[in-house]
Amino acid sequence: MEHHGFLWTEKIPFLAHAPNHVVMAILLVSVLLFCLLVVRLQLSRIMSREDGGVIPDSKWSFQNFFEIVAESIYGLAVANLGEHNAKKYYPLIGSLFLFVFSSNIIGLVPGFLPPTDNLNTTFALAIFVFLYYNWAGLRENGLGYLKHFWGPIWWLGPLMLIVEIASHIARPISLAIRLRTNIMADHIVLGVFSDLVPWLVPTIFYGMGVFVSFIQSLVFCLMTMVYINLSTAHDH
Repeated sequence: MEHHGFLWTEKIPFLAHAPNHVVMAILLVSVLLFCLLVVRLQLSRIMSREDGGVIPDSKWSFQNFFEIVAESIYGLAVANLGEHNAKKYYPLIGSLFLFVFSSNIIGLVPGFLPPTDNLNTTFALAIFVFLYYNWAGLRENGLGYLKHFWGPIWWLGPLMLIVEIASHIARPISLAIRLRTNIMADHIVLGVFSDLVPWLVPTIFYGMGVFVSFIQSLVFCLMTMVYINLSTAHDH
C-alpha cells in the first residue's frame, strides 16, 4: 500500500529506497532474537539458583512477562493440538505469534508501517504455513496422507480431489488476505482520526489497534493449529 506520511526508514540513506515491509521484518526479527537471547541468559542465571528457578521473581520482570506469554501460547496449543502435538509444534506456533503480533503492533508507533500491511509479507507467512502443515501431514501419515484428497468413497474420488485441492489452495489465500486487510484497515482508521482530531480521540483507536493486533495474531495461529491438527490426524 502506498504511504504518504512520515517514515523513519526513509531518513536512513541506504534504506530510503528499500521495500519498507522487508526492512521492518528484518528489524523486528532482530529485536525479537535479541529479546529471546536476553531471556535465555536470564533463565540460565535463574536455573543456577538454589531453588532451580522454581520460585518466580517477587516483582515484575522481563522474565515474568515472557513466562506469561509463553504459558498462554502453550495452553492454547494444548487446547487445539493435544498434549503430545503441542510439545512438538509449540516452537512454530510461538514463533509465529510473536512475529505476527510484533509486525501488527509496530504500526501503532508513529513513523513505522507494519510489515503485515503488505501482501508480500502475509502471503509469505501463509505459504510457509501451507507448506509446513502439508509436510507435517506427510511426516505423520506417510503417503497415506494423500488418501484424504480422494475422499472416503472411491467413485467420488475425482470430484473430492478437485474439492480438496481448491480447499487447500484457499487456505493460504484466506490467511494472507484476512491478516493484511484487517491490519491495513486498522492503520487507515487510526491515521484518519489522528489527522482529524490529534488529541485524546486517537487514544481510543490506539486501544482498538492493540486489540486488533492481538486478535489477528491469535486468529492466524489458531488457523495454523487447525490445519496442522487436520493434516496430522491418523484417520486419513
